[in-house]
Amino acid sequence: MKFSLIIPVYNRPDEIDELLESLTQQTEKNFDVYVIEDGSSVPCEAVCKKYEHQLEIHYHFKSNSGPGPSRNHGMDIAQGDYFIIFDSDCLIPAGYMAAVNRFLDKNYVDCFGGPDAAHESFSDVQKAINYSMTSFFTTGGIRGGGEKLGKFQPRSFNMGISRKCYKQVGGYGKIHPGEDPDLSFRIWNAGFDTALNKDAHVYHKRRIDFQKFSKQVYKFGVVRVILNKWHQGSAKLTYWFPTVFSLGLVFAIIIGYKIPLFWFLVDAYFLLIFFDALIKTKNVKISFMAIFTSLIQFVAYGYGFLKSQVKINLLKQNEHKAFPGFFFK
Repeated sequence: MKFSLIIPVYNRPDEIDELLESLTQQTEKNFDVYVIEDGSSVPCEAVCKKYEHQLEIHYHFKSNSGPGPSRNHGMDIAQGDYFIIFDSDCLIPAGYMAAVNRFLDKNYVDCFGGPDAAHESFSDVQKAINYSMTSFFTTGGIRGGGEKLGKFQPRSFNMGISRKCYKQVGGYGKIHPGEDPDLSFRIWNAGFDTALNKDAHVYHKRRIDFQKFSKQVYKFGVVRVILNKWHQGSAKLTYWFPTVFSLGLVFAIIIGYKIPLFWFLVDAYFLLIFFDALIKTKNVKISFMAIFTSLIQFVAYGYGFLKSQVKINLLKQNEHKAFPGFFFK
C-alpha cells in the first residue's frame, strides 16, 4: 500500500524542517510527502527542496483557507491509496510507518488515529501542557491516549484516512478548531469505523506558552457546543465538568474556606495530578507546572463552553455570527 503524508503549514518553515528531517529516518519508505503551504507570508519551499533527494516530496502553495481545506487540497492531489495527516509542529519517530503498516495489515480500518507524546527536547512548559492534554485525569484519555469514553476520535495532528473514506465523506470542514471531531462524526455516519493505533505515536509540540495554551483550549470549549448542535446525540454530561469545576472554584473563592469538603476535593484532585505527572515525567518542576496547566485548561475550556452555550443554545444565535473567527471562508 502506498501512503501519502499530508502536511498543511502556515508560516512555520522551522517546524517543517524538523518534521521532514524526522521523516528521513523512517525504517519503511512506502510513502510520499505533500507539503501544503496555506498562503504563508514566510514560505517553506526552500526547506522542502533541501529534502527532495531524501524524500519523495511535493510542495504546493495555495491561498489561505485554513488547515481543514488545506488538508483536503493535499488529499485531492495526492497519489497514495491511504492518507496520513500530520500537523507541522510534530516530530515523527523512526518506526512510525512500520507501526502503521503492521496495524493496517492486521486490523484494517478506513480511519485511524495515534497518540502524541512530549519529546525529550521539548521545553518544560510544552511537557506540562502535553501532560494536561493527554492525561486520563484531565481529558479522560480522549485526545489520543485511550478509548475510555467511547469511540475513538482521531485528531488531525496524527490521523490516517483511506482514499475511499475521504472521497465518500468529503474531508474536513471550514471550522477551526473542531474540524477533526466533526470529520470523525461524519465518518461514523457514513458507515466507516475509526480506531486507535497506540503504536503509531508522534511527538507533538502543541502551544509553547501558557497564554497561547489558554487561547487554544478556550476555542476547544466554544466549538464543542457547535459540534453538539451539528451532530445530535454527541453531547455528553462530562463536557460540562470544566465549567462546573470553574464556577465552583470561583464561588468557593468568593465565600472563602466555608466549604471545607470542596477544598479538600480540589486539593486531593490536584495532588493526584501532581503525582501522576511525576510518575510519567519523573520531573518535579514539570509536575508542579502540570497543576497550573491543568487549571488553565479547565478554566479556559469551561469559560469557552459556557459562553458558547449562552450564545448558541440560550440566545439562539447562529454559530457563524456568534463566533465568526472560528470559520474560514
